[in-house]
Amino acid sequence: MTASHKDPLVAAYFAVDFQNGVKGAFRECTGLGSESKIVEYKATDERGRPVLIREPGTMAYTDIVLKRGITDTMDMWQWRRQVEEGDIDAARRSGTITLYNQKGEAVARWTFDRAWPSKLNGPTYDAKSNEVAVEELTITHEGYKRVQ
Repeated sequence: MTASHKDPLVAAYFAVDFQNGVKGAFRECTGLGSESKIVEYKATDERGRPVLIREPGTMAYTDIVLKRGITDTMDMWQWRRQVEEGDIDAARRSGTITLYNQKGEAVARWTFDRAWPSKLNGPTYDAKSNEVAVEELTITHEGYKRVQ
């Protein structure tokens, strides 16, 4: 091992804050990513041979999916209600998702622009189960950055 070796970050929990909206700790966060659509076109090289050119096209951000145990907090439901009632301008918010380690120290952070809740699922109930009921929020956004 060299002196520059760093261990991978261990995720204990995620905290979310979307401009006076959804706040709290989540047990699962997926979709922190982006992709470029691929544009392909055929051309010929200087010797007249056919070649396939592949270049990046439109950038697309993946939706973020957050899961947490359901509580009496109505923040996600109230935020989603704004979209359901057609008030998308009021629903759009910037926000932050922070990853914490087991010591409660922030080890990674992402910021998002113009995010809004595109889907909200309540928990599935099973009276025979001894599991925490989980609610799931899907957030659509127009860009993100990892800032820590």
